[in-house]
Amino acid sequence: MFIILYYDVNQKRCNKMLKVCRKYLQWVQNSVFEGEISNANYERLVHEIKQIIKKEEGDSVIIYRFKMMYYSKREVLGNDKKEDITFI
Repeated sequence: MFIILYYDVNQKRCNKMLKVCRKYLQWVQNSVFEGEISNANYERLVHEIKQIIKKEEGDSVIIYRFKMMYYSKREVLGNDKKEDITFI
């Protein structure tokens, strides 16, 4: 599957979130990641994120999951901070 993930967590947990997300996905910009991921790795990613975030402090993580990317297009206006541009 292909996912797009972005997060807004307390500054104290930003480095942990960054490290976890980089293990599974490609960094796009700031707190945004994307990439192909297996179901097993998706479950691992979600488990690790749940160990980090604190809902009571306002942390949030949004994940968009796509089964097929045939009808998608990635468009970048300005500088593309992502190193690997193979979206589709």
